[in-house]
Amino acid sequence: MIKLFIDSDIILDMLAEREPHYIHAARLFTLINQNKIIAYTSPLIFANLHYLLKKQTTNIAALKSLRKLKTFVKILSIDERVIEQSLNSEFNDFEDAIQYYTAVNNGISLIVTRNKMDYKRSQIDVMTAEEFLKSLAAKSK
Repeated sequence: MIKLFIDSDIILDMLAEREPHYIHAARLFTLINQNKIIAYTSPLIFANLHYLLKKQTTNIAALKSLRKLKTFVKILSIDERVIEQSLNSEFNDFEDAIQYYTAVNNGISLIVTRNKMDYKRSQIDVMTAEEFLKSLAAKSK
């Protein structure tokens, strides 16, 4: 089974139906819902999503969306090791470093994001949702 870490931009594309990225995010979540892939994220992403969704809607609506999201994705822990690695990394963005090391320390070898440049120092695969879906289609041929 494919395991991947989903960054906040992909989730927000899906939850907020942001075009033109929504279609790829929705297809990715369809595969998750069909148990064809296992998706992971971090509690930091949940906090960031709450903040962004609450600005667009209401606190109640944001929490409702996050409760539904929680049924689709598994939430990985951020621990002292992740913070230490992130503090000492060469990532330009501390938050991206936290996501990266959360994935790596949990044996996840693929990050799905819309901002691949944020992970240019990654030693694991980084793809957009569209690239990931294309790679799955190519493997199934």
